Amino acid sequence: MILAPYASSPEKSNGRVYDEAPSNLRNVFQRDRDRIIHSSSFRRLQYKTQVFVNHEGDMFRSRLTHSIEVSQIARGISRTLKCHEDLAEGIALAHDLGHTPFGHAGQDALNKCMRDHGGFEHNFQSLRTVDMLEKRYADFDGLNLTFETREGILKHCSLTNARKLGELGERFINGFQPSIEAQIVNLSDEIAYSHHDLDDGFRSGILNIDLLSQIKLFDSLGKEIKKTKKKLMDDQYVNEVLRKMMNLIIFDLCENSKNNIIQYKPLSPNDVRHLKPLVQFSDDMNEQMNQIKSFSRTYLYNHPRIKSMTLQAQAIVCKLFDHFKKNFENIPEAYKSHLKSSKERIIADYIAGMTDRYANHLYSQI
Repeated sequence: MILAPYASSPEKSNGRVYDEAPSNLRNVFQRDRDRIIHSSSFRRLQYKTQVFVNHEGDMFRSRLTHSIEVSQIARGISRTLKCHEDLAEGIALAHDLGHTPFGHAGQDALNKCMRDHGGFEHNFQSLRTVDMLEKRYADFDGLNLTFETREGILKHCSLTNARKLGELGERFINGFQPSIEAQIVNLSDEIAYSHHDLDDGFRSGILNIDLLSQIKLFDSLGKEIKKTKKKLMDDQYVNEVLRKMMNLIIFDLCENSKNNIIQYKPLSPNDVRHLKPLVQFSDDMNEQMNQIKSFSRTYLYNHPRIKSMTLQAQAIVCKLFDHFKKNFENIPEAYKSHLKSSKERIIADYIAGMTDRYANHLYSQI
């Protein structure tokens, strides 16, 4: 495939922290993706919460399946916009590597525990994971990914942390944009969870068709489907509507982004960084996406069943943090090798890397 001039090019990458000989078989972005897939942090996503904790049922999404869905969406959009699919895929697969056990509940709890020690940001932790915490190579810590993949992983970052990152943190300080592939992954993430959280909510019994029909886009597409398909089971109906919703959302993003590219005429990846975000929904679709997210917050994330899981998750994370502060010798030696990290940061690294079931196991032992 011929790349657009504004797409990231593996031949013009800003490179790795540690120089390596090139591969005869793969470009640098392909090597990044493969390193991420083979990392232990990626495997552990299989047992990390998306919305429903692992023991709630095998049919719900985990952080692993979420990351795979994000990568699938990102590849398709990248292909449509003539951007680098391998870079987008690598960013998508790595974007949640720093997530704690128990999803956002675990993250909020760990951030509270770290309040006086620099806080906890899962995006920054994802970067820390690929830069330092993975131990696979003899010549360096981390995965030694390219600048472009690392930049894409860091979707959000506080100014305090950005100032520690040199060139990688400059865009947060100066208000620049990331690569167009990183922009694609950012919104692919939103598309993925907006779709599959509704699906999981329905499968769980928390959401039903009447509730889902409060979403304008769901209701309008549902009425169209009923005109041509009269005898659908509820599962089939919801799946059909959500599938059409996602297709429409992705189409809108591609068309609106194409129009932005035509309007602003970026001729290089550097142009992309100095323009407004090029990958965006139309105003109408942005409003629809905000309604979906608002609906999910109201009827799913704040449902008593989810809140109960949230409170239990937060109690587990806080208890583990307090335990390891008093029993620091129980932290594995591999996590203590970063001499510049504080005791509390090392504990946060260890807890963030845990799966739901391992955190539950340790909690029960304590």
